[in-house]
Amino acid sequence: MLPYGSDVPGGAVCDTMRSGMNRKTTTAAVPLADMRGTVELGRRGWIRRLLSFSGPAYLVSVGYMDPGNWATDIEGGARFGYALIWVLLMSNLMAILLQTLSARLGIVTGHDLAQGCRREYSRPLNFFLWLLAEIAIAACDLAEVLGTIIGLNLLFGLPLLWGCVVTLFDTFLLLAIQRLGVRKMEAFILMLVGTIGACFLIEVFLAKPDWGGVIRGVVPHLDSSMLYITIGIIGATVMPHNLYLHSSLVQSRKIEDTYKGKAEACRFNLIDSGVALNAALFVNAAILITAAATFFSRGIVVTEIQQAHALLESVLGPGLAPVAFAIALLAAGQSSTLTGTLAGQVVMEGFLDIRLRPWLRRLVTRGVAIVPAVVAIILTGDRGAYSLLILSQVVLSLQLPFAIIPLIQFTSDARKMGAFANRAWVKMLAWLVAAVIVGLNLKLVYDTLSSGLEGKPLWIAIPAYAGAAALLLVLAVITLRPLLRSSGLWSRATAFQARSVARHIKPVAVRHIGVALEHSNGDAEVLSVAVTTARQFGAHLTLLHVIDTPGTMVYGSDSSSMHRSADEAYLLELKESLVADGLSVDVATRSGEPAEQIIAMAREARFDMLVLGSHGHRGIADVIHGQTVTTVRHAVEIPVLVVRMRYHGGEGTEPGDAPPVSA
Repeated sequence: MLPYGSDVPGGAVCDTMRSGMNRKTTTAAVPLADMRGTVELGRRGWIRRLLSFSGPAYLVSVGYMDPGNWATDIEGGARFGYALIWVLLMSNLMAILLQTLSARLGIVTGHDLAQGCRREYSRPLNFFLWLLAEIAIAACDLAEVLGTIIGLNLLFGLPLLWGCVVTLFDTFLLLAIQRLGVRKMEAFILMLVGTIGACFLIEVFLAKPDWGGVIRGVVPHLDSSMLYITIGIIGATVMPHNLYLHSSLVQSRKIEDTYKGKAEACRFNLIDSGVALNAALFVNAAILITAAATFFSRGIVVTEIQQAHALLESVLGPGLAPVAFAIALLAAGQSSTLTGTLAGQVVMEGFLDIRLRPWLRRLVTRGVAIVPAVVAIILTGDRGAYSLLILSQVVLSLQLPFAIIPLIQFTSDARKMGAFANRAWVKMLAWLVAAVIVGLNLKLVYDTLSSGLEGKPLWIAIPAYAGAAALLLVLAVITLRPLLRSSGLWSRATAFQARSVARHIKPVAVRHIGVALEHSNGDAEVLSVAVTTARQFGAHLTLLHVIDTPGTMVYGSDSSSMHRSADEAYLLELKESLVADGLSVDVATRSGEPAEQIIAMAREARFDMLVLGSHGHRGIADVIHGQTVTTVRHAVEIPVLVVRMRYHGGEGTEPGDAPPVSA
């Protein structure tokens, strides 16, 4: 006979499932939510305090040196020499400003950027912004996939398509790191960042660049031929998903809810962001300088990362340089994977209030990224993977304004930020950054539409123009919204949720309780809980047993056997004992699959509550014994009490030390 509760681990569990609950939200724990306020801060010494705040910016900085940056930096250095170093420097300054604002938003309001958008905007607009954020995360993950695939190919000679298979599963190794806690996760990422930095220190040393050309490259210069790569570099450096992620990660610190505590947290996070992002600037500049010194100076045009690796080997020798290049690329792809997963969780929970298990969220995102990677590799090989890397960074840049503008508006609003609202000069700088990014993107879209759609049929041109117009309209609505509608105050996330829950609390009438029994010693524990609950509410009990022998599964209630007779006698004896103890009880037997019959009985008898047992089986045991509890609790709209059955034993055995039924 299948046990009714074969799938719920733990002790006695109360799983209440009321009608009207949001069934889109799963009960899976979300690591970022669990990490909130978990990191204790050092109490003595300025250095110790700074080190306790350090970490979130290093996790974020990984996104500033991922494989997408490699593609744009190599392309920029190989095509234009040192001329685009100023773009890297400008992008880094933009990143420090925007990441500082993102951290301040999370520290002061207790909301991340995605949660702020959900509270500020209408549902359709909020959904549209979520969709754009997901596209950005998919584009970022695409770069991570391609970087890891290429890194494996360079180090071990693994074919690109086999690399796709490896990258589909390698993310779960990194997800396991989250279970060790936020500090160990930060330490792991810091180790990978250090590996990347050390590798490129070697590359620059071996490349022997023209330092005079490097200094001249700091002076701004831009022509139309550089625009596409310039936008790609900006998109690869100032990544939209990092703004959502940073505003959530800073909440892992246990900050005092006072002006002094928040001011200190903002100050230390500014230092953390400056150090971490300047380290990322060093890596990006090293890639561009290496490409300029190695390829541009020799008139070599690089069209793929593998080619860059091979040319490094031929120009700088077969020793350290190409190996360091491949190791750094693999480390960049792997480290970016973890931050992409975290950003995906922040975006989905923040915008839609939907929580997915981290492995499922990771699998969905990675699956979306794998498809274009496989198609590009099959159709065009190495060159297609490289072009796809650059395209992914341009997509990120196009999505940037939809994250930057809300961030600037939120952090400039004194009703939300209080004394921490942006000062006038910070507002001016932030809006200047937004204007530069929006202007470059508009120029790119205009050039792309005017040249790319020339001579194309209407069925291609019209959707392209309509899509561009829709994006411009949404951008205009977001930008002008504070002028058209006053913004309200934000409650802290916990307080907001608590008040919402408190308003919906109401008395529960429990008049009829169904008790699913399996004719074993464990029934004593199930009945102990059911009887105690019935006495508290003055409720009527129905003892239910499902017979699932082969005969009953085929012939149903028409099947007569000793097994059925024993089960019916067992229920009647229990009924007599409980009635003698002053309870109102009846019994019912049904035939068939246990979960289906329990659900049907709960609906027909109109139970107000259901009590059933669980043996705590997991893994393969669930496959063998069934998952009755999970099936039942998701199908009924009444409270379900799940009791862990520690006492086992079949029919007719002695109960031993099982608790008495009338307890």
